[in-house]
Amino acid sequence: GMGEVSINNEKRATQNILDDLGFTPIALKSKEGLALINGTQFMSAYGMYCLYKAEHLLQMADLIAALSFDAFDCVREPLHPSIHEVRKHNGQINTANNLRNILADSEIGKQPKKHVQDPYSFRCIPQVHGASKDVYNNVLNVFLTEINAVTDNPNVFPDEDLIVSGGNFHGQPLAMNLDFLSIAMSEIASISERRTYQLISGQRGLPLFLVNNPGLNSGFMIPQYTAAGIVSENKQLCTPSSIDSIPSSNNQEDHVSMGANAATKCFRVIENIEKVLAIELLTAAQALNFRRPLKSSKAVEHLFESFRKVVSFNEKDRILHDDMMQAVSFISKYEAEF
Repeated sequence: GMGEVSINNEKRATQNILDDLGFTPIALKSKEGLALINGTQFMSAYGMYCLYKAEHLLQMADLIAALSFDAFDCVREPLHPSIHEVRKHNGQINTANNLRNILADSEIGKQPKKHVQDPYSFRCIPQVHGASKDVYNNVLNVFLTEINAVTDNPNVFPDEDLIVSGGNFHGQPLAMNLDFLSIAMSEIASISERRTYQLISGQRGLPLFLVNNPGLNSGFMIPQYTAAGIVSENKQLCTPSSIDSIPSSNNQEDHVSMGANAATKCFRVIENIEKVLAIELLTAAQALNFRRPLKSSKAVEHLFESFRKVVSFNEKDRILHDDMMQAVSFISKYEAEF
């Protein structure tokens, strides 16, 4: 019952909250206090939350990319299964399969194309999204191992009547993998922002900045600025924490993982990715309106129609901050099924 907690944006004494809820403070037994604070629990908690969010964002990234794919009137050849089978990376194969399935019944996709190839941000979606998925799976395995492991010190082995001091508290495995996850997921935002840029650039029969009277209206110019700024922030946040170390405790603790820094940075990167994907969704939905009367696939149209219930088509300039925040909320709740 010691300390303070924030509840409903109000800081209150922990004991008062426990009394209100009818809870009794946990009475720690021998060594339990040390076990709670001397291991990798902080990193593990942040990491598992980031992985939970990342799994959903990777699914949404494929679905939103498919929306952009049709909104930009892309050719289908880069999704052909043979291309991905010869490279053999699981994430790449998975992403290509996802996009083919999502776009299978698209009316837009069946129209003849004047262009032979698309920019890399569309053509290489399987390779980029897939690489991030492979890193995600590797990091997930590390964290599942860690949360089922003993990471305090010393370690007690009652069956052998042993108490042994060691180094299981060291966070290097988690620190490195949190850095890997940040880097991998930041690329999802990086390629997303490039698709947003292509969509507003006045190509493929789309109006400049995706608005009528682009000289009078700025349209979706500023959301792309926002996405670009967030992507640049992610680049700075993705400088690895695990390559750093500084001694403490009179040089007894002379090498540390900096895993807590890696954890909090990864959390910020994941939040930023959600914002960048929201801007792509906002932009691609606007572009798809300009493809009417042609329709995309069932999955894309369901995404589009669901999104239009919370954010309407932009006829002329308006404050887009609310639209972007609505898009962030929409992504966090939308269940991607494909």
